[in-house]
Amino acid sequence: MTKELIINASDEGVEIALLEDKKLVELHYERGHDNFAVGDLYLGKVKKLMPGLNAVFIDVGYEKDAFLHYTDLSPYFRSLVKFSKLSVDGNTPWGTDMGKFHNEKEIVKTGKINEVIQGKPEILVQILKEPISSKGPRLSCEISLPGRFVVLTPFNDVVAVSRKIHSAEERKRLQRIVESIKPKNFGVIVRTAAENKNTAELHQDISELEAIWQKTQETLKGAKAPQIIQSEKTKTNSILRDLLSESFQRVVVNDKKLLTETKEYISHIAPEKEEIVSYHNGGQHIFDTFGVSKQVKASFGKTVNMSSGAYLIIEHTEALHVIDVNSGTRSADAGQEQNAVATNLEAVAEIARQMRLRDLGGIIIIDFIDMKLPENRKKVYDALEQQMTSDRARHTILPMSKFGLMQITRQRLRPELNISTAEECPACHGTGKIGPSILISDEIENNLRYLVSQGHRNLKLHVNPIVEAYLTKGTFFKPSIIKNWMKQHKVKLTVVVDNNASVVQYDFYDAKTDELIKL
Repeated sequence: MTKELIINASDEGVEIALLEDKKLVELHYERGHDNFAVGDLYLGKVKKLMPGLNAVFIDVGYEKDAFLHYTDLSPYFRSLVKFSKLSVDGNTPWGTDMGKFHNEKEIVKTGKINEVIQGKPEILVQILKEPISSKGPRLSCEISLPGRFVVLTPFNDVVAVSRKIHSAEERKRLQRIVESIKPKNFGVIVRTAAENKNTAELHQDISELEAIWQKTQETLKGAKAPQIIQSEKTKTNSILRDLLSESFQRVVVNDKKLLTETKEYISHIAPEKEEIVSYHNGGQHIFDTFGVSKQVKASFGKTVNMSSGAYLIIEHTEALHVIDVNSGTRSADAGQEQNAVATNLEAVAEIARQMRLRDLGGIIIIDFIDMKLPENRKKVYDALEQQMTSDRARHTILPMSKFGLMQITRQRLRPELNISTAEECPACHGTGKIGPSILISDEIENNLRYLVSQGHRNLKLHVNPIVEAYLTKGTFFKPSIIKNWMKQHKVKLTVVVDNNASVVQYDFYDAKTDELIKL
């Protein structure tokens, strides 16, 4: 699988398209004013305890208070509160050596929010979910600092290795290395990208993350809630950090400043991949050049067509997303069961892509075409599990029911991406109504009269085929409307059929220059 990152920078912000084998699988938007992104650290102030919800609302500067549930407090919550207060006050006897920081007693998993939070303290929190719809951000106190190979977690000494590293020997090797080099009072989660990496590479990653934590502590000094403390540099860097691998073939940017920043970042995290970054300076829009614009138009909307003639219907309700698989015009020569299996397997790949592309979250119900044999239902289930291995969002897939329904829960961290692919009707301009067609010839003549008064003597009139027939139809005894106009207004007028024009749509062109004349 080859991966390409196409980055379009404009005055409004940055659009980032991730292509896998030339197919669009992720689309990200980064605006200049974007705040409260997943992973950002804020100094927040407790506003309201909600014992009934076992949660608390915290002011982090958003228009609505952020939500923090007890289950997201972290066992080391008391240590975090202590660290936050002492750092804000500038009273840090441990300096920058977290090994000298004395942790407080851990909280229990099944406790109550009012047992661990008293008053309205200021706390260092991390954005767990971006603001979605009418809800404010969701927060976590389980602070984590992601690097390319590891994730650093303050206030604990646990080392965990990604389950996606299947080799038991490799997992043990990484466990031994990290335990020997990690700083005291920091936990480390070893990411899948760390597989086969040496001690020096892992140590460098850990050291850089430790430096970020030290900078966080310095920023906290004298801070007043609500205040942002630490943020991702750019979404581009975040995607590169998480996805950059040997399968990455190209990163294309259309902005020289962003090109320099991207090259610097890649040269820092993976010097051997610096040459994959290139600058797009062609006359054509960068998304048009790499087929992104066309794929966006084809991939969003209620109906998504597939190459075989089958199609998906994707609808959203308040409670869940529903995806319906339809065979459409697909040939059924192989028999009903075989056709159902083939269509469902084709749909699986598109469904997995659509979930990533639109970032569908919550409960997703898929209505596959009915299959009689249990082994065929199992085949489709296994195929979907395989297709979703590249999905970074946490998800759970339940086996298909005998009615052909499959249930999925998928993590959503940012607002769902919903792009309207409909275009405004050139005839009604979105109103749903057009002028009376019986008056179209009068309107054309009025505009013709105006153009003649402006000195035009040789014109082309582009109209719908029906209007063309109406204007040019004549007999020996009764000349056509066009001939009457030319005689009356002393102008040469050629009628051209435009099959794409609506009944009441017409355009005048200068016959010599072939340029559109705006009325």
